[in-house]
Amino acid sequence: MFMDPVKVLAACNIQSTNTIADFGAGSGFVSRAAATLAPQGQVFAIEINRELVTRLTREVQEHTVPNLHVLWGDVEIPEGTKLAKESVDIVLCFNVLFMLDDKAGVAKEAYRVLKPGGKILVADWTESFGGLGPRPHHIFTQAAAETLLTSVGFKKLNGNIPAGEHHYGILFEK
Repeated sequence: MFMDPVKVLAACNIQSTNTIADFGAGSGFVSRAAATLAPQGQVFAIEINRELVTRLTREVQEHTVPNLHVLWGDVEIPEGTKLAKESVDIVLCFNVLFMLDDKAGVAKEAYRVLKPGGKILVADWTESFGGLGPRPHHIFTQAAAETLLTSVGFKKLNGNIPAGEHHYGILFEK
């Protein structure tokens, strides 16, 4: 595994009752980790790929993760997550920015759903590695992520988050 989601999520200081949204949840490995860290909270795994939504929904039911809710949604468009304004404590964006066309749309949707003082954790690839991860021209750099998120009103919190050998991690606050 390139990244241990529990170690990366530790930077968020997740509380047991937090409401968390995982934008671009994919296979759900980050969502499941967040659900264990917030057992009395709610975790929303938001994914646009319907096959992944179906698979993750089945896995959540089979493994009985009552606080993990899988939603089909488009994180790039206003209200595409289907989450209420200022309803979330933490937004997670793991290995997703490099894939998206409207990165500003994602940042704006995260800002919309986050409560005042809420946090967004971005972790993405620093490089292509042995055929894994994005192609070199698709990498969305840490500097680009910082510029994007601060442009919509987020404040970068001090320090970088250790996110594994081939990833960067940065934490922002609304």
